[in-house]
Amino acid sequence: MTMSHAIYRVESFRTVGPYTLRVEFDDETEQTIDFRPVLEGDLYGPLRDRELFDRVRMDTEVHTLVWPNGADFDPATLHDWPELLPAMESRVRQWKAVST
Repeated sequence: MTMSHAIYRVESFRTVGPYTLRVEFDDETEQTIDFRPVLEGDLYGPLRDRELFDRVRMDTEVHTLVWPNGADFDPATLHDWPELLPAMESRVRQWKAVST
């Protein structure tokens, strides 16, 4: 038995606040995402620099958001952000505990 998950593509995005993007998907849904709770660690921590965060762009090959430092998120993660955020915040707390 194989498990499958939906494949989503980011169609567009726009900045709606500090560290907050409204992301539109190919299934005609959208999410407004405040990224601040997950901006920790080696990959995402540098995005706390507002100038770097604001350099986000759309990767039209893989249809997701990417940053100049190599940070990105799976489009399915962005699509299901509200459901996945508690688990991601838990991971961030673990990273912080390990790094202190």
